[in-house]
Amino acid sequence: MPSSSSSSAQQARLALAGQLREIREEAGLTGDELANAAGWHGRSKVSKIESGTRPISAEDLKVWLRACKVPIERANELLAARREAAGMWTDSRRINRAGLRAAQKGVRPIFDRATSVRSYQPRMIPGLLQTADYATAVLVAVRQRHNVQADDVAAAVQERLARQVILRQPGRTFAFLVEEAALRYQLYGREVLEGQLAHLEAVTSLPSVSLGIIPLGAPRAHSPHAAPVEGFTMFDDEMVSVELVSGHLQLSQKWEVALYGERFAALAGIAVYGSQARRLISEARGAR
Repeated sequence: MPSSSSSSAQQARLALAGQLREIREEAGLTGDELANAAGWHGRSKVSKIESGTRPISAEDLKVWLRACKVPIERANELLAARREAAGMWTDSRRINRAGLRAAQKGVRPIFDRATSVRSYQPRMIPGLLQTADYATAVLVAVRQRHNVQADDVAAAVQERLARQVILRQPGRTFAFLVEEAALRYQLYGREVLEGQLAHLEAVTSLPSVSLGIIPLGAPRAHSPHAAPVEGFTMFDDEMVSVELVSGHLQLSQKWEVALYGERFAALAGIAVYGSQARRLISEARGAR
């Protein structure tokens, strides 16, 4: 499973870089000759693109393909590959550049389109299940951590809570898996956590929602896919959003989505539900 932005996103960039090197060689051009044809100064830019250390822009890719006389069909495939690689990784600074509310609003269409949402969280409560106080604490921490200049936490919280209307819309299903530790972490103060846990108990009654809690002592030894991993959310079988410390990965290749589906199923297999889940929540509420 990806553990940093250098995993899937970097692999996609390196794959494209390798194809560009092959295209240049098949065209019979040296790095210097390609740079001259493209109007670039020296072959340094060519070397950096081919090594994957410098992501290629859409305009530079078009110049590269024209210089190598690549057929239009193949050129369109490569342009699409570049778009996918570029869109996979978004760092936290870019996500929050326009403010926290804009960041929350930007992801809402993804949730609105999905009929099936599966979410796994090892450390905190999923956004769709957060109370106003818990969401406020989360977003205040995000603002401080990433030095977001806009003071729009309240508006961002309203946007996040407004998204939760989809939990009650017909024709949708939601499966949440939360590690028991997330019920106990004192991230935002005891009162905030107690209110959040009370809300979680109530959420289990929603017909469209499945909430599984993975006990601290859940048996994982016999399932290679049941180890705790980074938080992720699956939208239908089309896309996975993976939450990392420095940003988000958006994965849409079928084999990657399938891997996360396999991991979610394994984690779901060791979770408890219904009255057992509510018991763990209640125990966490009573802990001091």
